[in-house]
Amino acid sequence: QFRLEESGGGLVRIGGSLRLTCTGSGRPLDYYAIGWFRQAPGKEREEIACISSTGDIATVADSVKGRFSVTRDNPANNIYLDMNNLKPEDTAVYHCAAESMYGATCPIEYDYWGQGTQVTVRG
Repeated sequence: QFRLEESGGGLVRIGGSLRLTCTGSGRPLDYYAIGWFRQAPGKEREEIACISSTGDIATVADSVKGRFSVTRDNPANNIYLDMNNLKPEDTAVYHCAAESMYGATCPIEYDYWGQGTQVTVRG
């Protein structure tokens, strides 16, 4: 069974850093584009990053540009979201999602989702 699992969330101070990891099991992630999303209480889900299956395309949303980056390690079946200079507005549940899409492109929709990991940023 194909599963995604996020890890690395937690409580961090303003200006701090975290690395989130999305780990795939049941299938290799080599042929999947991966997206990172977040949802804060009372807010709509926001797509904040995408990385193509090949890693040639790695984009982040304007709201996190310059602070977040997305990378992948296909042999390890891991995708990483590095978050720096964290702000209180980054507090949310962060999910990774996968879509079978080989090549240098990111999808519009995703079929597979992880359960999420909580990130809380406080002063």
